[in-house]
Amino acid sequence: MSSLAPYSDADATLRALAGRAEGFGRLAVGGLDGSVYHVTTLADDGDGSLRVGCSYVESLWIIFHVSGTLRLSSPLIVSSYKTIDGRGQRVKITGHGLQLMKCEHVIVCNLEFEGGRGHDADAIKIKDGSRHIWIDRCSLSDFDDGLIDVTRGSTDVTISRCKFSAHNKVMLIGADSGDVGDRCIRVTIHHCFFDGTRQRHPRVRFGKVHLYNNYTRKWGLYGVCASVESQIISQCNIYEAGESKVVLKYMTEKAADTEEEASGSMISQGDLFLGEAQLGSAPNREACGVFCASEFYTNWSMELPTQELMKALETCTGWQPIPRPEDAPLL
Repeated sequence: MSSLAPYSDADATLRALAGRAEGFGRLAVGGLDGSVYHVTTLADDGDGSLRVGCSYVESLWIIFHVSGTLRLSSPLIVSSYKTIDGRGQRVKITGHGLQLMKCEHVIVCNLEFEGGRGHDADAIKIKDGSRHIWIDRCSLSDFDDGLIDVTRGSTDVTISRCKFSAHNKVMLIGADSGDVGDRCIRVTIHHCFFDGTRQRHPRVRFGKVHLYNNYTRKWGLYGVCASVESQIISQCNIYEAGESKVVLKYMTEKAADTEEEASGSMISQGDLFLGEAQLGSAPNREACGVFCASEFYTNWSMELPTQELMKALETCTGWQPIPRPEDAPLL
């Protein structure tokens, strides 16, 4: 499938990945201009650890020389201009996840996240005005809170070719109806596989979200939730219902600076509904309009939602056994 590998040339050399995201996170360059940092241990901290590499102020392209499970005793804070590149190894992060706070230009690629424990435990938390973020080819499951959250004024995020499984509250975009600053949020989610997860694929407050060529299968409660003032475009996605048939749930809430409750809005274009999936209809309350993706970016790789695409998304999302490309000299 050509659209499943739109960045195939980006795997030719190490840093070619930078700037190759589609959608709102397309400007993310990660550690493009920095040195290569070598993770040589699965220890939680200390020399050669991922935690130390992510803490440096300077731009870094982080690669792994070890495979296995990295058990975090606390959330791992990621600073700006970092690429965490799991290509060439198989690294599973457990215990806690990554926190991207007040940072920009971060790429996270080809990692597994499983088994995060504790209150507010998210696999990847993007918050406090972070921007230009790209999460690509990651497998995420079984955290006590969310898998990916985008909140507190963070924006220009792309989540691509990820696999989500064995989880309840998958993805939250906009944490609270009082966070009116989240009207700036813009997220693209494409070619992802939501496999039997319960809800929030995603749940959205305020933000603009573009969904295309995702496969959401046998969710537990609902597919997508459009809450206060959210604007969601759903294009050529596959929604395969199980016991629950409700694809879209509208939820009314009151923004902190308004008097009236409102839900969000969603348009469906070319989506495929299987297993008696039901899109749902908007409530009789004020709702906002929906943005046009082409006003923000002009190109994205999208194809019709076919059986072939379904099979490809089952196997080609999440962590992949791809070799790490060689590095090219910095110009």
